[in-house]
Amino acid sequence: MTNIKLYNKISQIGLDVFDTAKYNVSETAENPQGILVRSAALHDEEFGKELTCIARAGAGVNNIPIDRCSENGIVVFNTPGANANGVKELAIAALLLASRDIVGGINWALSLKGTPDVAKQVEKGKSKFVGPEIKGKTLGVIGLGAIGGMVANTASSLKMNVVGCDPYITVKNAWSLSRAIRKADDYDAIYAESDYISYHIPSLPSTKGIINKENIAKMKDGVRIINLSRGDLANIPDLIEALESGKVASYVTDFPCEELLGIPNVVCIPHLGASTPESEDNCAVMAAEQLIDFIENGNIRNSVNYPEIQLARTESNRVVVLHENIPNIITQISGALASDNVNIESLLSQAKGNNAVSIFDTNDSITEKVISDISAIQGIVRVMAK
Repeated sequence: MTNIKLYNKISQIGLDVFDTAKYNVSETAENPQGILVRSAALHDEEFGKELTCIARAGAGVNNIPIDRCSENGIVVFNTPGANANGVKELAIAALLLASRDIVGGINWALSLKGTPDVAKQVEKGKSKFVGPEIKGKTLGVIGLGAIGGMVANTASSLKMNVVGCDPYITVKNAWSLSRAIRKADDYDAIYAESDYISYHIPSLPSTKGIINKENIAKMKDGVRIINLSRGDLANIPDLIEALESGKVASYVTDFPCEELLGIPNVVCIPHLGASTPESEDNCAVMAAEQLIDFIENGNIRNSVNYPEIQLARTESNRVVVLHENIPNIITQISGALASDNVNIESLLSQAKGNNAVSIFDTNDSITEKVISDISAIQGIVRVMAK
């Protein structure tokens, strides 16, 4: 029985993916081989030697100690695109909230309860909440991955002029973009012409604080900014200064913080981007399937620290080796297998930075000595028989 530990409430449809005859899946599972998590912080958790993989039911992995996992041969998965539609829909709502003071108007209307002639007061006071339509305005989309691409396409269908920039766009995501989306050479081009800017990039050392005084100065006066990606993309003091001066007309974020609460023209949404039943189901199913495929076959899809690698099972036994990406190591592994009379029927190896994975299929038995001999090679991180 393989133990899978849950660190959050996971959608039941995702848990149903596990075969209960082979997997024990619970919050109390001991010595787990896999972990299934949503937002729980794992940085202070101790991982046992049995742990081989962690799947995050969501896109962001800030709650997982990636470097420590890589050092210990723990593959970390996320579920890009599984919650994309939910976040896209909220981004479109955010565009409207940024453009027209809907939240302020609703709150003001509520304040009229118990006063005489509410309808007359509404007609008299509604002009305080006037805002422009989004049709015909220019939206700049920074990051054209699964979510950013969907936002760009939907905004274009709403008759916005859309310009996007993503230096790391994949071929798949590029093919998914409408031909109406114009390509910007860099972020500065986005800043210069956009009436609205929507960020869809991860939190990295290179992106933290990207919404700052220097970049805001490059934007159009009265720009409206949407940030449903990560709160730390914004330098909060710089942003507040720009809001107070009117340089930034409004800011809508899915990541409230103490400093932004109560600031005029700021809409703080309580992290609702992926909070839909559909998103939670999709993320849970994808995360579960990725864990199972790795545990049973060593295949890796959507890992943030190890390369994509998928090899169809054609032989009876499989050796999966996580190792450093260094010269001659595959030759040494092959030599160790040969010395133990294990014939390689098929082989696939992939690398991602310093981390690499090699899969060896054979019809010969994989003994403890085979595992031990491969493990003794310098640069080997983990060896598994499947």
